[in-house]
Amino acid sequence: MKKIALISHGCAKNLVDSELMLGTLAQNGYEITLNEDESDIVIINTCSFIHDAEKESVDSILEMINEGKKVIIAGCLAQKHGDELKKAIPEISGMIGATDFSKIVEVIKSIENGEEYVQEVNETPEYNYPESVTRQQITVGSSSYIKIADGCNYRCGYCIIPYLRGDYRSRKMENIIDEAKSLVKKGVTEIILIAQDTTGYGIDIYKKPMLPELLRELNKIEGLGWIRIMYAYPTQMKDELLDAIAECDKVVKYIDIPLQHSHPEMLKRMNRPAFDYREMIENIRKRIPNVAIRTAFIVGYPGETEEEFEHLYEFIKDMKFNKLGVFEYSREKGTPSYNMKPQISKKVMKERRNKLMELQQGISKSINEGFIGKTMPCIIESFTDEGYVVARTQNDAPEVDGVVYIKTDEPLVPGDIENVKIVDCDEYDLIGEV
Repeated sequence: MKKIALISHGCAKNLVDSELMLGTLAQNGYEITLNEDESDIVIINTCSFIHDAEKESVDSILEMINEGKKVIIAGCLAQKHGDELKKAIPEISGMIGATDFSKIVEVIKSIENGEEYVQEVNETPEYNYPESVTRQQITVGSSSYIKIADGCNYRCGYCIIPYLRGDYRSRKMENIIDEAKSLVKKGVTEIILIAQDTTGYGIDIYKKPMLPELLRELNKIEGLGWIRIMYAYPTQMKDELLDAIAECDKVVKYIDIPLQHSHPEMLKRMNRPAFDYREMIENIRKRIPNVAIRTAFIVGYPGETEEEFEHLYEFIKDMKFNKLGVFEYSREKGTPSYNMKPQISKKVMKERRNKLMELQQGISKSINEGFIGKTMPCIIESFTDEGYVVARTQNDAPEVDGVVYIKTDEPLVPGDIENVKIVDCDEYDLIGEV
């Protein structure tokens, strides 16, 4: 049996695509390995969201080529650069676009049959989830991602994703529920719903947002512990959705809603919903008691004035978000903002990011100190070499948020949800005991 290796870069949505590719290969008789030393053919599923992500993907490609591998580039980098990428790295053996990963078997067979180069990149990307394929999970643990949709109908000024992945396409609800049940049978405790915009789920196939109904259906699954939603969009934070989150006992009280900025003029230039977000945040907190809100902002978008940045600083100071990420604007060809002026210097962007992160550190520490003495349900994840158990509260998504370090002699099992008493903290993590 021929072994095929895979390296996956980028976000959780890309990870699901990698797992679907592996599932397709397995169904066609290929053996899968995550150790590139075990195969002559290596698939690299790439990210092209920002410059740093592209560089990481390119570094992987060059490393594998230097080791004499036949490299197939999949995902966003192939979709974005196509022929240009092949000219830059002529040793590439194959290329598959961001929405063409179902053709992976055809590409590999062609390479095995002696073709020097095979390219399957649809110039008009259109995402279709291969429902007949069983994902071969790369990361099997207490939590698992479920992609409920892909593509995007919005055209934010800084974002290349809609041009790489096409318009918004939802999966049928029954397929999502079946996948969730299957994951629970495998021992998964937490499912994490992902899409470019989870809150728009169903708008294309059901003609209205159906995330509230999906949550209520998932909430009925026996054996499922937690349901988490990532990547919400401001205009979709309707009361119907907030009430579903509040009322469904398995849905964690956690909202991930990238706002990108606070100043209305900046939001207009970004082609984002331009309204006062304070009222929306207050409504979320009113309808979902003890909710944790994660958000993200961009500094240094073209034309950002000192006054607009200070508006953002004061907004963050007032809103006291539980979790917050700040990104320096990345100038991407093909986006509306690429030719906008004036472009902000890297020095100014870095200074602005540091100022916001320093502010957030204090906010985060203060929020964490408020948990000391409280007992919180935590999902057990792993163990450290120093003897700590690593867990997460409902307020923390995997990989992007903090963790709880537990010192205990109790035999805790990954995937179980345990009540943990919080005894200490730092800016981002908690210390607990059982």
